[in-house]
Amino acid sequence: MNADPLVTILDGAMGSLLEQRGFALPPPGWSAHVVRDQPAAIQQIHAEYARAGATVHTACTFRTRQRNAGDDWRALTEVAVGAARAAVPAKHRVAGSVGPLEDCYRPDLSPEDSRAEHRELARALATCPVDILLCESFSNVPEALIAVEECAATGIETWVGFCAGPKADLLSVEAVRLGAIAAVKRGASAVFVNCTAATHVTPYVQALRDAGVRVGAYANAGDPRDGIGWGSAGGARRYAELARDWVRAGATLIGGCCGTDASHTAELHASMSVAGDASADLTG
Repeated sequence: MNADPLVTILDGAMGSLLEQRGFALPPPGWSAHVVRDQPAAIQQIHAEYARAGATVHTACTFRTRQRNAGDDWRALTEVAVGAARAAVPAKHRVAGSVGPLEDCYRPDLSPEDSRAEHRELARALATCPVDILLCESFSNVPEALIAVEECAATGIETWVGFCAGPKADLLSVEAVRLGAIAAVKRGASAVFVNCTAATHVTPYVQALRDAGVRVGAYANAGDPRDGIGWGSAGGARRYAELARDWVRAGATLIGGCCGTDASHTAELHASMSVAGDASADLTG
């Protein structure tokens, strides 16, 4: 293990975990409903991930933009960021989530002109403020690049995650590789594959190395029958075993997406050479 690169641990799923705990997440607001009605539940989940070893925490702003949350979207964005800040140690970093305008598994629904809405959310998050702007779960590469441009324009460190989906059939490995290279040219300082079935992640990580910046992965647990997440006994250990393949392939930013929970975070933390201070190791 001593020869492994230092890995920064990101947190895991929020929306799927809220659903498992009985919260209703109807569209189009999804998790924004819980931000509005029970922000303490959001804060509790952030605290669980912090105790498990995560040092980068994504605020629950994936659906707090106006088209999803309504006219009080700015206030909800502030509440979501505040819940993350209040739950984790001061040295940990909080990322603002900037997701696709429509369904992350339906790239065909991406609006032709998404710039104004991505700019609006990026600027709102910047004023909260957040430490990182995380453009995540994009299966439409052109929209992802617009989001990166608008986030990078705020001057806040910008990361981008490409989503090939639970079946890894939304984006090819080559499309992600080219998208990552283009995103770096537009200001991204780290590139990820996210919300892609954990069993399919390694080739994407290998391809992301061509982007020339830090590489990361936070995967979807995939089919519940795979026994990797969704409350499966032993799933966290299986996930960590797969994640070690991602680290060997070049990833140094590792977390979880749909179907994971704090047990996955704890297993990642226990099984890897972990960077101890996110504020120190993410500036290069």
